Amino acid sequence: MLSDAVTIIGAGLAGCEAALQAARRGCQVVLHEMKPLRFSPAHTMQGLAELVCSNSLRSDDIVNGSGLLKAELRLLDSRVIAAADANRVPAGGALAVDRNALSAAITDEIGSHPLIELKRGEITLIPPEGIVIIASGPLTSDALADTISRLVGGSMLYFHDAIAPIIEADSIDMRKAWRASRYDKATADYVNCPLSQEQYYELIDDIMAAEKVQLREFEDLKPFEGCMPIEVMAERGRETLSFGPMKPVGLRNPHTGEMPYAVLQLRQENREASLYNMVGFQTRMKWGEQKRVFRKIPGLEHAVFARHGSLHRNTFIKAPMLLRPTLQLKNDSRIFFAGQITGVEGYVESIAMGWWAGVQAARVVQGRPALAPAPATMIAGLIAHLTESDPGTFQPMNANFGLLPRPVARAPSKKRKQLQAEEALRSCQAWAAGPAS
Repeated sequence: MLSDAVTIIGAGLAGCEAALQAARRGCQVVLHEMKPLRFSPAHTMQGLAELVCSNSLRSDDIVNGSGLLKAELRLLDSRVIAAADANRVPAGGALAVDRNALSAAITDEIGSHPLIELKRGEITLIPPEGIVIIASGPLTSDALADTISRLVGGSMLYFHDAIAPIIEADSIDMRKAWRASRYDKATADYVNCPLSQEQYYELIDDIMAAEKVQLREFEDLKPFEGCMPIEVMAERGRETLSFGPMKPVGLRNPHTGEMPYAVLQLRQENREASLYNMVGFQTRMKWGEQKRVFRKIPGLEHAVFARHGSLHRNTFIKAPMLLRPTLQLKNDSRIFFAGQITGVEGYVESIAMGWWAGVQAARVVQGRPALAPAPATMIAGLIAHLTESDPGTFQPMNANFGLLPRPVARAPSKKRKQLQAEEALRSCQAWAAGPAS
């Protein structure tokens, strides 16, 4: 390892963003990735920057937390967001991508960069010298997780994350399903499968009764609210799904002219539109049970599953006790953390923390002072969440407008968010024109 290089452990979204930002600033980078020699329980692709849970990076609207964060990252020249934009697939107002094409684009950019050395193989120990960014993600291997736990004094937390099944498009019965976005806004980017009240209640009963994948005896189920398994939602009440991912509002069935009682939406998964994701249907049902239960949904009677849903444990650190606003460890300034292991939740949030760690690590290598984030931005709000929250109640957080300063002028919620977003983008643009370059 080069002593003046930035060593990055993990080539997911955060690790790749950190590597490209550090290299863009003239630093040598050594990027370690354990695939394909070893895979986590949820990863399957050999390429870098693999999307696991969904192919959606959520809304592009700047009055949405994720949309504003993506707008900030575009101003800051995020390489992963640029690749996502270049490989998007139709998803209404959301940024959804062809995950294989995105991975290939990032893998090529990393592999061809003259200042980045990619090393394949599992890292279980943290290098004893030089600047290190740990971006091993929420699926950190057990051996490395043990090393990190010792490093941070055992202050590790975990929750469980679930992923939704993916259906082959040709197996969807379009005589029962139809293409539309809610209220016919934008383009008809979703495939909709309608359920009557009787069919919906039968589905809920089947979900509740289905055999589930058992957790290991030392694990308690701690699902994250933003990626809740459908069985956990169903346990909260028989109508929970009909007011959540299966809400039928704005979706009149053109085959019958009627409003369904509930609707399963399928979102395009790849550029060829050959695969569709079951939106909001994260699950820990056994694979055979998924086929049995989900094939009762109108339009999916002959569904072919390209990927089944699954549940996996996510690992993150108790950041408020451990991290500075630069994402450096308080007790060891040569070590940074980036991505979801810090306690942010979501693809875009992970990219943002990778961007921030890469910028700050490059400055340390070059002997330059640390930067404060642009004020009133979503990035600053996420950093504050990681470093200023109550450690006793700290949990992973998505980008949301509660992380931003409230505007001085009183305004309705939608207008308030617009004002906050505009101020955040002004601040980010001014900041990007100065010390970030």
